[in-house]
Amino acid sequence: MNIADFLDSTYLKTPQQSGLSEEETLQKDLELAAEAVDNGIFAVMIRPEYVSEIKKFLSDKSSDVKVGTVIGFHEGTNSVEEKLAEARKAIEDGADELDFVINYSEYIKANFDLVKTEFLECTKLCLQHGKITKWIIEIAALSDEQIADLTKRISTWADDNFDENSLSAIFVKSSTGFFETKDGKPNGATFEGIKIMLDNAGKLPVKAAGGVRTHNDAEKMIKLGVQRIGTSSALSLLKDESSEENY
Repeated sequence: MNIADFLDSTYLKTPQQSGLSEEETLQKDLELAAEAVDNGIFAVMIRPEYVSEIKKFLSDKSSDVKVGTVIGFHEGTNSVEEKLAEARKAIEDGADELDFVINYSEYIKANFDLVKTEFLECTKLCLQHGKITKWIIEIAALSDEQIADLTKRISTWADDNFDENSLSAIFVKSSTGFFETKDGKPNGATFEGIKIMLDNAGKLPVKAAGGVRTHNDAEKMIKLGVQRIGTSSALSLLKDESSEENY
């Protein structure tokens, strides 16, 4: 298998989180994009404010590397209207893929109507514009039973409201990489969590994000059935080198 075909090479820290300036952050994104071009990596995943610059950079190189961005990141508590507005701007700026953080806090409170509404409205917008949409459920915040249930609900909502040809463009994704766990528990994809997602995703593809740091782990995830892997260590992963990144 060519692991690069499965990778979303990711940099999602804000300048405030990294201690870098806006210009330095853009430079990191440009380096990420150049690395993706040079190594055949499928996509880069960056924050919305840098999408237009990175899209132009890749276009100038006649590259088919996809540009992905995040919506409602990282808590997922934005209103449906706020997520739609953020998504429209990202689409206008040239994003190919939009990774939404589902409002898992409201899901935990059993406010299923709100979660369903945001899923349907935002997914509809993306599909209308020919975009891939991915729904981050933040498995570190959920019990195994909740991971299974929320994944199943997303699958059912997709089946019931979109045609079968669209389902391959609707992913369920594990993690943001920014959720703060206790007692050293992983905050990203685990083999156990991904297996639960795969068992309940139906016809929807699954993205494992965070925690996949070695070539061997990536191969194992792909053999489990994931169709995309989000990592901030893409080049190290491809070269099977150690990485200090935690996503």
